[in-house]
Amino acid sequence: MSGTGAVTEPDGGFSLPAEKESAELETRHDADATEVDSTDADATPPHDPELEARRRAALARIRTFGDPALRTTARDVERFDETLLEEVHRMGHLMVDALGVGLAATQLGLIHRVLTYRAGPDAPIVVVVNPKLEYASEEQEIAEEGCLSLPGIAIDVERPIHVRVRARNELGANMLVEASGLEARVIQHEMDHLDGVLIIDRATKEQRKEALRILREGPSDWSASEDEPVEATRA
Repeated sequence: MSGTGAVTEPDGGFSLPAEKESAELETRHDADATEVDSTDADATPPHDPELEARRRAALARIRTFGDPALRTTARDVERFDETLLEEVHRMGHLMVDALGVGLAATQLGLIHRVLTYRAGPDAPIVVVVNPKLEYASEEQEIAEEGCLSLPGIAIDVERPIHVRVRARNELGANMLVEASGLEARVIQHEMDHLDGVLIIDRATKEQRKEALRILREGPSDWSASEDEPVEATRA
């Protein structure tokens, strides 16, 4: 699985907003469309007490099913300032500590169109602000997805394999994200969050019924699931 690359446009390049310059930042990604592990790509559940403590602390900060923020349509970001930089920095750390591959601002109760993700354990964290889906392939595939906001839930979701998204990064520079496979799936999952859509909304009637039962009662092996996440793509 390849990491994330960034190529600046030849007509000026990338610079900080403080320099009053803006350029097209093209980020092209090429992720595998094969099955993924239960957490962050090839990561395994932590056995280190310190890592586990950080994971639990991060999960405690993430809004879960029933919180109105998860059903709220996020607003576009208009100010690219230090407050936004602090927000995305916090989001990235929480995502990593929670062993997630993606996180949307609404999962933290922040009603901004911001998401973070990474395509693999060694890939850099990508920040996407005000994303707009520009293209989605007709070719689709079904894969199991989980969600940090729906603990213990795994849903088969059909999504386009390839997407192209226009957005800005955390500094306000324009960016174009072209993604396939897992990366495209995570981006679409997080963009759903920004529109108040959860994976149970994309489930079959039977899967949704079982998911709601688990959310009400907790999974039958809840004690085990706390230490060994069952989700295919936790985001």
